[in-house]
Amino acid sequence: MRPFTVIFDSCVLFPARLRSLLMYLAATELFRGRWTNDIHEEWMQAFLEKYPDKPRGDAIRTRDAMDAYALDALVTGYQHLSEGLVLPDRKDRHVLAAAIVGQADAVVTFNLDDFPEEILRPYAIEAIHPDDFLVCQFDLSPPVFLAAVKMHRASMRNPPKSPSEYLMELETNQIPQTVALLRQDASDI
Repeated sequence: MRPFTVIFDSCVLFPARLRSLLMYLAATELFRGRWTNDIHEEWMQAFLEKYPDKPRGDAIRTRDAMDAYALDALVTGYQHLSEGLVLPDRKDRHVLAAAIVGQADAVVTFNLDDFPEEILRPYAIEAIHPDDFLVCQFDLSPPVFLAAVKMHRASMRNPPKSPSEYLMELETNQIPQTVALLRQDASDI
């Protein structure tokens, strides 16, 4: 059976903690996460605008690590579809085109209004908020989800984060339902 496949919009890849959590969860094979070079460029540009003192090389290293970490995550050959697609924001057409070519079941995005259901339905694609997506992944397998979260928290060594510090950081990423679930299992993370 083909795994549930998602395209991550750049807005969910820019917050470093959320991006990192999604990568740890993708490694569990609960789902297949995908993106494009255009999506990389968008989140990298947002990173450089927010942190102008950081070198572009930092973002490039993260991009390269993502591409190496999640084999076959990079969708290519979608550009030809972009022009024929209609979305409220023309700049999002490449995301839908990549979702179609990448055989995604969903686009994970904070910008749900930019991906109307009536436009995505013919492609059997849905737009889903990252918080709802994470809750669904938790519901699929709480032990697998919690193990990935525990590894994610343990990867934060400079400085290390206690479960409560980790959850406070996650709260800033607009995923309150996920944080509430994790608070109930804080001893497991």
